[in-house]
Amino acid sequence: MKENWSLDILYKGYDDPAFSHDLNALDTCIENCNNVANTLSHEDEITTLHAILKNLEELTLLSYKLLAYVNLRQSTDTTDSATASYLDKITKKLSNSSKSRANMNRYISEIENLDSYIKKDAELAEYTYFLKNIQKDKEHLLSEDVEDVLAKMDISGGQAWEMMQSYLTSTLEVDYEGKKITLPEVRNLAYSSDKDVRKKAYEAELASYQKIRDAIAFSINNIKAQVLTECELRGFESPLAMTLYQSHMKQETLDAMLSAMDEYMPVFHKYLKRKAEMLGYENGLPWYELFAPIGKDNTTFTLESAKDYLIKHFTPFAQDMADMMEEAFDHEWIDFYPHKGKVGGAFCENLTFAKQSRILTNFDGTLGSVVTLSHELGHAYHGMMIQDHHMLNADYSMPVAETASTFNENIIMNAAIDEASGETKLTLIENQLQDLAQIMCDIYSRFLFEKSVFENRKNGFIFPDQLEELMLDAQKKAYGDGLDPNYLHPYMWINKGHYYSSSLSFYNFPYAFGGLFARGLIVKYKELKDEFVPKYRKLLHATTVSDVEDVAKLLDIDLTSKDFWIQSLKTCEERVNEFIELSKQYS
Repeated sequence: MKENWSLDILYKGYDDPAFSHDLNALDTCIENCNNVANTLSHEDEITTLHAILKNLEELTLLSYKLLAYVNLRQSTDTTDSATASYLDKITKKLSNSSKSRANMNRYISEIENLDSYIKKDAELAEYTYFLKNIQKDKEHLLSEDVEDVLAKMDISGGQAWEMMQSYLTSTLEVDYEGKKITLPEVRNLAYSSDKDVRKKAYEAELASYQKIRDAIAFSINNIKAQVLTECELRGFESPLAMTLYQSHMKQETLDAMLSAMDEYMPVFHKYLKRKAEMLGYENGLPWYELFAPIGKDNTTFTLESAKDYLIKHFTPFAQDMADMMEEAFDHEWIDFYPHKGKVGGAFCENLTFAKQSRILTNFDGTLGSVVTLSHELGHAYHGMMIQDHHMLNADYSMPVAETASTFNENIIMNAAIDEASGETKLTLIENQLQDLAQIMCDIYSRFLFEKSVFENRKNGFIFPDQLEELMLDAQKKAYGDGLDPNYLHPYMWINKGHYYSSSLSFYNFPYAFGGLFARGLIVKYKELKDEFVPKYRKLLHATTVSDVEDVAKLLDIDLTSKDFWIQSLKTCEERVNEFIELSKQYS
């Protein structure tokens, strides 16, 4: 098993003739789209719709393939100048299609007989959701010239600021115990079994941000200013309203979820306070102890044992899931270990056109790393369920994006907990509660922070000290008395890349959505047993061609009802109570 992924399924390098061919072919695709856009006519709308869809399919596939390759290479080496150059070149090329795409969208939005065309044309019917959403977008479309300018300016605006944050955090050198290590490496020390190591790593991490805080403050300020401007131009009430619209999710669903979370937040504070007591703290848990291991499970994993562990636990659920995991490990889908220049965290890139995915992790041999792998492989399974969709139908919205991944986490952790006993069981339950506290308390703090950043950015530039204060305020509201207010993390806005996108705001609440929706699906799994998996596959398949609420209805779930979210949160409360009772035996 190799430690690094292979991108040969895309291209064998920048000197690969196939890469040069596709880079040149992109110009032809864009020219074809521009020609179609310049000759739009309502005389034969069905023929015109076919021409639009054909050209957009070709452009979407080619651009996705090129961008996936370049972005994947950049994620493992943000210092590579050739990659940066190609990324810039491709995005500039694609900006030349923005005007024609705006033209096509406006044309589609003006077709009065679209419903009848879809009913009598089987090929058009396959694009029903795509076409109907374009019609729905009509009120937020800008003129072709303005759309063109926005796309071109974003290259040197939002996208450039995003790249700067990624570059600075991935190349940041942290001074730790006389050595220079990467940011992912020092953050991984939060899981150390040594209390002194955890605290020193936390202090070293915070100190390192002084080197880049000013630069990244400019990144977040300018990205959020750009989003606010676009919201105003498109007629959205707020960035959150625009995000919900883009997510195909109702405000009522978000309100129901947040209301339920707010009601159950004290349950998670209770867990944090109990963990603090076990570690000898009286004023709540210090931030650097959030991931402190509880119990004596010293299990470590190699790549081989991680693979075996995952396949063992997922085979009973779904054989096709286990088979996909085996392929991912054996056929170089995964880039495992951290190193300088590699981005932190983890992600999965679905290459649905190739019926594969690519996964980046920063594997450290802990159970947490194995759970992370299961999470990202859940994304890959989601990709497998949508790989027969057309490229224009292969994009799922933010909220459902975390469903399959978090569902996987629940499957593997529940299975591991059920098999364990004694102190090992306590350790595994606590590991699960760590993750739950993240999607509840930390994600809620990120949501509150981003909302306050947008509100404050309307009034002027937000300096680093103010950003730190906003971050601390959000953490205090979300974590309550569960954390020691003297030991929080004022720089969480620096290392989380989710804040740094001009096209994707509020990439935080989808994690809470995914986590709680997945727990609700686990309840359904226990109820339906063997009947569940086929319905689950249909649910994942529908995520790219249905609104969020309609996806859930496939399993008779009403997301706008607070009752559903309460049902999910009750399962969290059961785990917290189980942890507290079991912890009394091992204080």
